[in-house]
Amino acid sequence: QVQLVESGGGLVQPGGSLRLSCAVSRSRFSINAMAWYRQGPGKQRELVAGISSGGSTNYTDSVKGRFTISRDNAKNTVYLQMNSLKPEDTAVYYCNIKMSYYYRKYDYWGQGTQVTVSS
Repeated sequence: QVQLVESGGGLVQPGGSLRLSCAVSRSRFSINAMAWYRQGPGKQRELVAGISSGGSTNYTDSVKGRFTISRDNAKNTVYLQMNSLKPEDTAVYYCNIKMSYYYRKYDYWGQGTQVTVSS
């Protein structure tokens, strides 16, 4: 059973920083792409940032230059460093991990962590 454990959310003032982590339990599955999504109040879930197994990254326009996604393959962990936070970044953040085992592909989600940006 694969488990994803998220941490790092919380309340921060505008302009502040937070670092989210998502650790994947040890598994015989191979970890491929990793990503962070978010869902704000009354909004649909959206992709925030993604990182491939090779380290290529992509970001939604609203976070470019402020957020950085990274991964530590030795620790099976993906991070999201969030700087210059804005009230509109308030959302529940979810990690998404794409895994594979031989020819089968799997999609796993974290439990979500609340990020609130408010003064």
